[in-house]
Amino acid sequence: MRHPSAPLSAPLGKADIRTLAGASGSGSGVPRILPKAAAASAFPLLLRRAATVLTVLGLAMIPWLVFLNTGLPATAQASHWAWTWTGLDSFEALGLLSTGLLLRRGDCRACLTSAATSVLLLVDAWFDTMTAAPGSDFKLAVLMAVFVEVPLAVACAVLTARTFPRPGR
Repeated sequence: MRHPSAPLSAPLGKADIRTLAGASGSGSGVPRILPKAAAASAFPLLLRRAATVLTVLGLAMIPWLVFLNTGLPATAQASHWAWTWTGLDSFEALGLLSTGLLLRRGDCRACLTSAATSVLLLVDAWFDTMTAAPGSDFKLAVLMAVFVEVPLAVACAVLTARTFPRPGR
């Protein structure tokens, strides 16, 4: 079976994966994205460029975030409010279902679905509490976040860490 960090063009064995411990002496044993054999190809250049673009875009969002925080109105009317929440909760259900089915099959891709599901649950908790009306709606949103969504997100994150494929395991 091909390691998830291997390029699609060449299957790799466990011995082909460089680890950060071997490259930097940190001792972490975290698998590197690139195998030794890929160092001479154009793939590392593509990854370096992607890393640069993503970093620049992340930094470029800082002024945008300031603008959103200061420029948007305090309230807004949403035309498709019910569909928005139904869609988000549907994606959460799909994430939980697919993670469970992948785990049952022993499929290492469960780490991907559990990571995505964890993020969706945190987004749901955030938007539930931030968009709830004052009073009982807000109290219910906080209770759901504290006792359901955040604990389930943490459980999915732990599951992600424990099921992430590692060389030699």
